[in-house]
Amino acid sequence: MGRFDDKVVFVTGGAKGQGRSHALAFAKEGADIVVCDIARQIGSIPHTMGTRADLDETARMVEKLDQRCLAVTADVRSTEEINAAVDQAVTELGRVDVLLANAGVLSLTPVAEMTDEQLSDVVDTDLMGVFKAMRAVIPHMVAQGSGRIIATSSMAGRTGLPTVAHYCAAKWGVIGLVKSVAREVAASGVTVNCVCPTNVDTDMIHNEPFYALFAPGVERPSREDVIPGFTSLNAVPVPWIEAIDISNAMMFLASAEARYITGEALHVSAGWNAFNTA
Repeated sequence: MGRFDDKVVFVTGGAKGQGRSHALAFAKEGADIVVCDIARQIGSIPHTMGTRADLDETARMVEKLDQRCLAVTADVRSTEEINAAVDQAVTELGRVDVLLANAGVLSLTPVAEMTDEQLSDVVDTDLMGVFKAMRAVIPHMVAQGSGRIIATSSMAGRTGLPTVAHYCAAKWGVIGLVKSVAREVAASGVTVNCVCPTNVDTDMIHNEPFYALFAPGVERPSREDVIPGFTSLNAVPVPWIEAIDISNAMMFLASAEARYITGEALHVSAGWNAFNTA
């Protein structure tokens, strides 16, 4: 018996990285999975984004665990596409019990040099995409009298950081959104929370522009070169955590054990949060 037998979990940004980890973790606990992803590169984003092949591979990995998996190409920035993806999930799998609003992107530019495109690509994905995914599932969850909504915020949603003001603004916004929606749906059996990770070992941080930020003055820095810089952010002396660490937090918040936890921002941050004010 798994903790999520007979449940349907909808994961945005599910082609790879944290999203794939979440899909597999819940599938191992008995859930059927819906993974949606834009499955193409956004021009202003420097890190490698998922592809349709990645999305299909996530689905195959879930199905190898003997769980159903629906893989849908959808851009969370698009109301029409995310609504259609949720409707397809309900039609084909019967319900949506858990939403993991995970899709996110990052670019690095000082505000004075930031283009409107760079701003909107990040904010429209990382904040508005969470909003639109929530809005799409809430009527179904309210109608069934139960549901779990869990968004991915960030430690960047708890502090200010140079060159990522748009990302910080979006992730701060996710926390406010979560707290507000939690109050709106609390009487309907739906909880709404978010997770605030430190840096996670995915392509979002392992790319040349991000490495340059953490190893200034080093020409073409390597993974080893940036370890001290990343480690300096955390109280626990690790440069980054693994995607499964976030998946485990997601599973807790989606579980029966967390039935009275709502409107919460759970830090999985190797102690970075201990440097911040309360």
